[in-house]
Amino acid sequence: MNDDRNLWRTSSYSEPNGGNCVEVAYTTETVGVRDSKNPRGGQLHITPDQWTRVLAWVR
Repeated sequence: MNDDRNLWRTSSYSEPNGGNCVEVAYTTETVGVRDSKNPRGGQLHITPDQWTRVLAWVR
């Protein structure tokens, strides 16, 4: 997944100063998750099904 800022989304619940947030990018095959404060750092890549399970767990 590239670093194109247009692909990455931050939650609407995020603080304006970029507090403790993650960014998420969706493609048909993978969901990328990264730290909004360190976008060039590591990224987690999981399947859309796995992402659905993560969201169900955190809600």
